[in-house]
Amino acid sequence: MPVAVKICGINSEKAMEAAIEAGADYVGLVFFPPSPRFVTPAHAAELLQFLPEEMVKVGLFVDPDDALLDEVLCQVRLDMLQFHGRETPARLDTIRLEYGIPVMKAIPVSTAEDLGAAEPFLSVADSLLFDAKPPKDAILPGGNAASFDWTVLAGRRWSLPWMLAGGLTPENVAEAIRVSGARAVDVSSGVESAPGIKDAARIRAFVKAAKGA
Repeated sequence: MPVAVKICGINSEKAMEAAIEAGADYVGLVFFPPSPRFVTPAHAAELLQFLPEEMVKVGLFVDPDDALLDEVLCQVRLDMLQFHGRETPARLDTIRLEYGIPVMKAIPVSTAEDLGAAEPFLSVADSLLFDAKPPKDAILPGGNAASFDWTVLAGRRWSLPWMLAGGLTPENVAEAIRVSGARAVDVSSGVESAPGIKDAARIRAFVKAAKGA
């Protein structure tokens, strides 16, 4: 099976068209206002209007309250909710039961010891995302173009499917897959010409490199 690819932080029709044409499997929409990739629920609904049914629509949230989740999910039909903040396992369990939508939990990684943070979420999440731990002064929990030592994932097994993120680019994704053993990868800043501006050529190159790995 080819490696699955998620293009995250899509905020324009041009970027969405590029992701569709390149053959991405997942598209991610960011509902976190400090991010340069932020979209409103209304804009997200417009962007997803012509998305092929087989593409998985993921909404990214950072410590959202119920009001935000209600606002988004009343307007946007999402297939998965991705959580990138300090959400607890209990909070994720509540959201998963209340909204009936699969959830993905991002685990920030710097060293092998950080992988242990995934354990409490194995019974309440549907998938995991291993992302680079953000720099100390970073405003964003992800999308910082930072990577981590992929060898810490080599040979590891979890009871949930997982994705690799953090500093991936068209140039390094094949090596990241080879080293980590990832069967799914997530990219945002690595396919941009500037923060929040997706580059269609880099999206095509990333998908091609990942699926050819």
